[in-house]
Amino acid sequence: MSKSLQAIRGMNDILPEQTPVWRYFEGTVSRLLDNYGYKQIRMPIVEFTELFKRSIGEVTDIVEKEMYTFDDRNGDSLTLRPEGTAACVRAVLEHGITGGGQVQKLWYIGPMFRHERPQKGRYRQFHQIGLEVFNLDGPDIDAELIIMTWRLWGELGIRDAVKLELNSLGTSESRGRYREALVEYLSAHHDKLDEDSQRRLKTNPLRVLDTKNADTQAVLVDAPKMADYLDDESRAHFEGLKARLDAVGIPYVFNPKLVRGLDYYSKTVFEWVTDKLGAQGTVCAGGRYDGLVEQMGGKPTPGVGFAMGIERLVLMLETLEQIPQELARQVDVYLCAFGEEAELAGLALAERVRDQLPNLRLQVNAGAGSFKSQFKKADKSGALYALILGDDEMAQQVVGFKPLRGQGEQQSIAWDALAAHLATCVVQG
Repeated sequence: MSKSLQAIRGMNDILPEQTPVWRYFEGTVSRLLDNYGYKQIRMPIVEFTELFKRSIGEVTDIVEKEMYTFDDRNGDSLTLRPEGTAACVRAVLEHGITGGGQVQKLWYIGPMFRHERPQKGRYRQFHQIGLEVFNLDGPDIDAELIIMTWRLWGELGIRDAVKLELNSLGTSESRGRYREALVEYLSAHHDKLDEDSQRRLKTNPLRVLDTKNADTQAVLVDAPKMADYLDDESRAHFEGLKARLDAVGIPYVFNPKLVRGLDYYSKTVFEWVTDKLGAQGTVCAGGRYDGLVEQMGGKPTPGVGFAMGIERLVLMLETLEQIPQELARQVDVYLCAFGEEAELAGLALAERVRDQLPNLRLQVNAGAGSFKSQFKKADKSGALYALILGDDEMAQQVVGFKPLRGQGEQQSIAWDALAAHLATCVVQG
């Protein structure tokens, strides 16, 4: 027998019982961003490979080992996007929407692709919500991004389970001076570094700072500190950010080893981390990338943004049991009709009710069936109430109204009064 078809490892189906939580999370985020004045942009999931080599950096783990890259029929090298910032910068440059100093506050949502080892909360196709702001260079916009995420955690009920870590990487010039000092120090302790850190020392030495290897971490205790190499501008920017977070009352931890995994960051970098998901502790991360637009062929343009992993945050909501109870119910009312005449009347009645109560989740039975079988389907749907249309109800132009989840007797409701009754029982209750 042929092997049964399955999804690719690390690329998962999101089943119907899971999608209500995703929609709840995505809806909460999109409403929040709307309220703060951000506009959605949608980019393709495939870009020219050169875009990511130029933006992320050819010696990063993402470009070297993790990207899904292929040649198309024209011989062009294309890549499934591993992150969203580079694609967003390409889009704003291509369409000229940041020219002349125009401020753009944008957000996007969609799948990203990296060939990593799949584990809980980390997949090869994963989904992110990202946000990018262009042509604002002060610490006030950095603070706004963090404040928005702080508000989001509150709305989701997970604020007590996350911690904010901050650092400043300075400008490219000050970071270059620090890189030289760090390489000199680590080179003198080369034999004590783990194999991965030895490789990174030659390609991306700042990434050695966030190693998880205990022996290398011991070496780093006496390593040069990035804060000692910050330029005055970056130091003032970082102090301005912290002052704004203090004014709002958002707690944070200064983490001098926080560097982020992409080459384009400068000045502010931040991560929201949790200890509720095991080893995969980061749920949202970002920072400032003032040189990226110029690096990709545009004029000097300040930029700052973040991305959050939807899989991890959905997992966190489930772990902390912060999923609203109403999400478990996808149907409010189930209409049972017996006989062709009742079925026709039921369809018309259901549409009139939907006109009056557009938010009501009303399911009409399909496939006919006996009284017993239809009520079994009504119960299985999770509906709060069943509506009944049979010969007697048709004759009186009423509908039977039967509670399915609690006490209460069945009663008869006139057709023209049904919407008002449901508004009281379901929409408002």
